[in-house]
Amino acid sequence: MRFFSFLVAVTLASLAIAHPGPHKKATRAEISRRQELSSRCAHHAGEYNAKRWKRSLEKRQNITTIEATTEAPYYKTIQNETCVLTPDVTSGPYWWTESQTLRQDIREDQPGVPLSLDIGVMDMATCGPLEGVLVDVWHCNATGKYSKLNLTWFEPGQSDIHTDNQTWLRGMWPTDSNGMVEMKTIFPGFYFGRSIHIHIQVHTDWVLRDNGTLASGNTVSTGQVFFDEELEQEIMALEPYSSVTGIQRLVNGLDDTFHNENTDGYNAIVSVVPMDGVDVRNGMIGYITVGVDTEAVDPKFPVR
Repeated sequence: MRFFSFLVAVTLASLAIAHPGPHKKATRAEISRRQELSSRCAHHAGEYNAKRWKRSLEKRQNITTIEATTEAPYYKTIQNETCVLTPDVTSGPYWWTESQTLRQDIREDQPGVPLSLDIGVMDMATCGPLEGVLVDVWHCNATGKYSKLNLTWFEPGQSDIHTDNQTWLRGMWPTDSNGMVEMKTIFPGFYFGRSIHIHIQVHTDWVLRDNGTLASGNTVSTGQVFFDEELEQEIMALEPYSSVTGIQRLVNGLDDTFHNENTDGYNAIVSVVPMDGVDVRNGMIGYITVGVDTEAVDPKFPVR
């Protein structure tokens, strides 16, 4: 029997994203506030993740061969602090309002290793679950392409990707009373100049259009989450990921954004267990907790 331990998978630190576009550095006062909030909620984050881990395993496995325990960590290191998913970062050039649709299953017809991504949102002011906020997720497919791609962002000859009218691997869903949301997707691929990552935004006071897209809201968090390097190597050896040729995957250690996300004891790496309890190549469950400062509204994402 293998004993899995919860990883206190924490939130996104302030970062300088490698995508093009301007970004504003956090002030000394903002950094100090985030660190104070993070330290205050560290103990609560650990308890929150432990409870969430146990609930998720019981819900999905329905078997007695896997248990939740803190005795033998599944990962080598456990982070006991949270950091605020800051509002002063860019979302990258692939953020597209009209394609962010209210749905939990964002896979559509995209092939790849199944990933059920559980995101817990914690209110850093109360150190408790944040109910009813809208969690927005998007990432590239197994071969490094984004849907809803506007080719005018690129110089002629740099890209032949045509995904303007497609919406796969983009979606939003509100958190429940436990501050939890689950997105069904696939393990992302990679593209030139970036390590493997998933974009996450959190919106408060949100309003939807009749078609399920976001009409208005306050964006209080924008950032990215990453995966363990060994896991990435294992998944990238599979089809269709391995079909990508001509470019080399950037490892986490060489990605500036990854380093900015994972400094000063912070950890933006998703903790993962196999869906079947055996092999992540058959599908995986990912966990990440996002600490949100609801007073820090991002002016770069105004009410639409």
